[in-house]
Amino acid sequence: MQPTTSDKQFQFIERKDLAIRQEALLGKNRSSFQEARERLLKNRLAIAGMIIITSLILMAAIGPYLVPYSYSEQSLLDTDLPPDMQHWFGTDDLGRDIFARTWVGARISLFIGISAALIDLMIGVIYGAIAGYAGGKTEEVMMRFADMLYSLPHLLVTILLMVVMKPGLLTIILAMTATGWIGMARLVRGQVLQLKEMEYVIAARALGASFPRILFKHLIPNTIGPITVAMTLTIPGAIFSEATLSFLGLGVPVPLASWGTMTSDGLVGILTGQPWRILFPAMLISLTMFAFNVLGDGLRDALDPRHRK
Repeated sequence: MQPTTSDKQFQFIERKDLAIRQEALLGKNRSSFQEARERLLKNRLAIAGMIIITSLILMAAIGPYLVPYSYSEQSLLDTDLPPDMQHWFGTDDLGRDIFARTWVGARISLFIGISAALIDLMIGVIYGAIAGYAGGKTEEVMMRFADMLYSLPHLLVTILLMVVMKPGLLTIILAMTATGWIGMARLVRGQVLQLKEMEYVIAARALGASFPRILFKHLIPNTIGPITVAMTLTIPGAIFSEATLSFLGLGVPVPLASWGTMTSDGLVGILTGQPWRILFPAMLISLTMFAFNVLGDGLRDALDPRHRK
């Protein structure tokens, strides 16, 4: 007996309903991390930022070895040469190859930015989490101290510490993180104030969980989203701060190079007709800040719970 048209329609509706149920079941089984990853991969700007950052890190690793010149090698016979097949980015006023110096500068600038962000992360997360969970007078004292430091101009504090301390990479990182962790601490405190009233935290406290266990097991892991976004935005800020210090003559000591020192040294090239001396480091600073900012925006959108289905 041949199935009628109504039977075929009924079977089609059953198959469609089954497919919808299976899709819904798979959606429920997906973790929030998988959903965030899917949303991030759909953000073209964020993916472009990831590609740019990966490319910069790769070139910082291998770039200086692509040319037969050292970043500190001087040749007074090859001063202020424009970009050509021999010197891809040209040379500076001391005959040093700008291509080699640019990618050595990338190592230093990225190292300073990432190191400063990690230190801000460690200090800010622990300080803010303790203040938010402890509450009462402990929170009041801790946050008033943080507010007092926050009221001081960040760049002024950094410059004063750079003048007092011995010049070097460690000095730059410590100077930038002296007050740089406060923003992270305030962010984490606000998150913890909300989370500590959740049922699972109250249950853990009722079961006798210790303060460190609640802090590192329940509270801090649930602030990873905002922390990750804040960190991706902290790195370009630290790189720009290093460039500003180097531009003011307080950067890495010679013969080391960073994008900031190269920008400072190349500024005179605009007036003397060698714009390539400032073009490449300034362009890479801008490109790095753009990449980290669009990646941070993409992570913020991907981790936003309001976008979950």
